[in-house]
Amino acid sequence: MNAKELREKTGAELKALVLERRRDQFNARMQVGSGQEPRPSMLREARRDIARIKTVMSEKTRSA
Repeated sequence: MNAKELREKTGAELKALVLERRRDQFNARMQVGSGQEPRPSMLREARRDIARIKTVMSEKTRSA
């Protein structure tokens, strides 16, 4: 998901996306803890997506 797509979304949609990505991150951590191997890039993607979404959210609050 790139920042251009995120800037078109509303604040409520962005909050929902953050929650969804946090669930994905949590599930990946639980897979690692239980001995299963998730995709190697799954944790990194989730962490970076969360940061990207939060950056867009802060941009929106500063501009408003």
